[in-house]
Amino acid sequence: MKPLLLLLALLCLNLAQAQKETYPEHPDSVAKPGVPAGEVKGPFPWESTIYPGTTRNYWVYVPAGYESNIPACSLIIQDGLNRAKGWKLIPTMDNLIHAGDMPMTIGIFIDHGQVKPALGEKTQPRFNRSFEYDGLGDRYARFLLEEILPEVSKSYNLSTDPNDRAIGGASSGAICAFTAAWERPDAFRRVLSTIGTYVGLRGGNEYPTLIRKTENKPLRVYLQDGSSDLDIYAGGWWPANQDMLAALKFAGYDVHHVWGEGGHNSKHAAAIMPDALRWLWRDYPQPIAAGPPAKRRTNLVLPNDTWQLVSEGHRYTEGPAVNAKGEVFFSDVPASKIHKVGLDGSVSLFAEDTGGANGLMADGKGGLVACQMRAKKLAYYNADGTSRTLLEGMAANDLVLLADGSGYFTEPRAQKVWHFTSSGNTQSIDVPFEFPNGIITTADQAFVWVADSRSSFVYSYQRQADGKLTHGQRYGYLHCPDAESESIADGMTIDEEGRLYVATKLGVQILDQLGRVHLILPNPHPEKKKLSNVAFGGPELDTLFVTCTDKVYKRRLKTKGVVSSRGPAPVSKPGL
Repeated sequence: MKPLLLLLALLCLNLAQAQKETYPEHPDSVAKPGVPAGEVKGPFPWESTIYPGTTRNYWVYVPAGYESNIPACSLIIQDGLNRAKGWKLIPTMDNLIHAGDMPMTIGIFIDHGQVKPALGEKTQPRFNRSFEYDGLGDRYARFLLEEILPEVSKSYNLSTDPNDRAIGGASSGAICAFTAAWERPDAFRRVLSTIGTYVGLRGGNEYPTLIRKTENKPLRVYLQDGSSDLDIYAGGWWPANQDMLAALKFAGYDVHHVWGEGGHNSKHAAAIMPDALRWLWRDYPQPIAAGPPAKRRTNLVLPNDTWQLVSEGHRYTEGPAVNAKGEVFFSDVPASKIHKVGLDGSVSLFAEDTGGANGLMADGKGGLVACQMRAKKLAYYNADGTSRTLLEGMAANDLVLLADGSGYFTEPRAQKVWHFTSSGNTQSIDVPFEFPNGIITTADQAFVWVADSRSSFVYSYQRQADGKLTHGQRYGYLHCPDAESESIADGMTIDEEGRLYVATKLGVQILDQLGRVHLILPNPHPEKKKLSNVAFGGPELDTLFVTCTDKVYKRRLKTKGVVSSRGPAPVSKPGL
């Protein structure tokens, strides 16, 4: 009898749960007399190049009253027309657009990709849903921006203003929508997330941490979930969505949530869809802006002060360095040039034919030391741009210079760090990792940080009186891009509180003295190209400069930098 009683109990529980998931139909989710109906066109097949070999369908909803001479907003929904129908989205959009509760909006309902089998009669396609939707990174955003939106724009006049674009989905489609906006807030600003899969399938569980650490982005986010959502091997959807809400609130985002008791389905979302869309489009066309900086332990961001372009049109920028006046120098490695940024912001050529100069560091005498990587030399540049060789035979990449003219430089391919003196003596230090890149001393110069580009760590070494480095340790932990084990850590700098600034693929990661990332300043490049180096400049040393492939950027922060060639700077004991 016990098995039968157990079965009856489970059936009663399921029946009770089903009864809980009965929602009243929202009056704005049904067709109304006098409200003109939009038209759904499609399906349109699409073969992707960003996801090679995949095919999929998409549909386009065109609202009544659309005029081709006026740019329309857009709402992109993952999982295609089935998701839109499950949410009763088409009559909802008809009603809200007619009432003026949302702007004239083209709906784009798009399926995930499939790779059809080429062999066998009873074979399955490769379903790309989890790969495309659950994975982090900017690939899906690029798929939309480079393929789908341009294609739809051939037939309809779509606005390119990010404030005019909303993107949403359920489950994996929800995290996909958030990821697209997170990676490209310059393209998407409004996010609709229901029963979002922010769990450990493909790294989505990292979002609450990244949101708390990363400088605010101009996003508006609507979250929905229920307490009976999935709880499986990858995690619990209900606590994961609550963690997302807590992180977004902490970081100062414009976020709203509606919680229920339902499970992993679209019933609750369909019942609240009109209210969700009203909230997302409220106060339109007022632009969505980043909220106030979060009250972080490391609070460096100045309100309304963000990255500014300094220079562009270069081949590969590197090695920012500041002189005693606050002027900043940077190299263009393939072009074999060094440029100078004046205090007035003007950019001029300082030196050419530099032997592929890479890392730079100014001394206290008006000169500049350069790693001539291609020429395998360390060179000294006078204030007039003339130069002489200091050392040769090593392919130096980046360096740190001390007040007495000695210092350290990295030689990545040889897996070495070199100590050199002002008299030209050198000694090598082998490192236990693959690619030593950026290098800097701590503010008090008792230790040396060395970035390993091919891991998620920065190493710390103890300096000895003879220049040797001992007691190396994987010390600073860095965040890596999606599905990658390499942070691409490169150049580094230090501020007056002893914090370490590391140029990485995600952006500038700022670590405390204990090697913990407190804040991430997002990559300023519109195409998210590689950050190569970072340095403080300006007369007050309160402006952070970053080199980023073809461009150089700057921004002011609520701190000041420390320049190693000016001597040690004492710092306070950190909070443990």
